[in-house]
Amino acid sequence: MINFKEIIIYEDDNYIIINKPHSVSSLDERTGQGQNILRMAKLYWPDAQLCHRLDKETSGALAIAKNPEAYRHISIQFEERHVNKVYHAVSNGVHDLDKMMVNLPITQIGDGAVKIDKAEGKIAVTFFHTVQAYRNATLIECLPVTGRMHQIRIHLSTLKAPIIGDKQYGGKDIYLSEFKRNFKLKKNTDELPLIRRVALHAYGLNFKDESGKDISAVAEYPKDFAVLVKQLEAYA
Repeated sequence: MINFKEIIIYEDDNYIIINKPHSVSSLDERTGQGQNILRMAKLYWPDAQLCHRLDKETSGALAIAKNPEAYRHISIQFEERHVNKVYHAVSNGVHDLDKMMVNLPITQIGDGAVKIDKAEGKIAVTFFHTVQAYRNATLIECLPVTGRMHQIRIHLSTLKAPIIGDKQYGGKDIYLSEFKRNFKLKKNTDELPLIRRVALHAYGLNFKDESGKDISAVAEYPKDFAVLVKQLEAYA
C-alpha cells in the first residue's frame, strides 16, 4: 500500500506535486479495482483534482490541484502550452539527438494505442536531446510541447529509438548479459530484464501559480530506473 504523503515532492495552499510510482494508474481503470492516484489524492485532500495524467507504467512528476480555482488556472496553462514538462527515457540502441524535433500528428487507433496520422491526426511536437549514450542504450531528455497519448513513446519509435521495454512501439527488454563480460547466471535460474516496464520517467515539471510565482519540482528516479541507469553507466 502506497503512503500518499511519502510521494509528495511539493505542496502549497493550491497545488500538490507527487512522484508517481510506476504501475499505478492516474485514474480508475475499467475494472474499477486497485489503487489509483486520484483516489489516494482525495483521501488526502477531498477537493483534489488531477491536472494531467501519466501512463500507468510511467513514473514521475504529476500535478494535483487542491481547489477548482487552482485547477482552472493550471488547465489554461496546459491548454496554452505554458507548462514545461521534462521526461527522461532510456532507448534501445545508441542515438545522437541534439535538439531533435519531431512534429508528427497522432491519432488513437483503439484502446491504449496510437499511430502517426498525417491526414487526420492531432498536432504533436516533441524535442529530444541525448543526455548520455551507453554501449547499447541511450538516456534521452524528452520535452513534449503538446500532450498527446503515448506521444513521447511513438515519436521516439519514429526516430528508430524505441524506449526499452516498450514492446507496443518496437522497444525491447535489456539484459545485463548483453554488455557485462563474463556474466553468469545462478544454476536453474532465468535472467530477468534490468527494468520490467517502459523505461520512461517524468523528471521535471514547471508552471506558474495565480500570483505569477514559478512552481517547479524534480522527481528523482525510482529504484528500478536508477538501477537501470547505474548499470548502463558501469559498463558503458
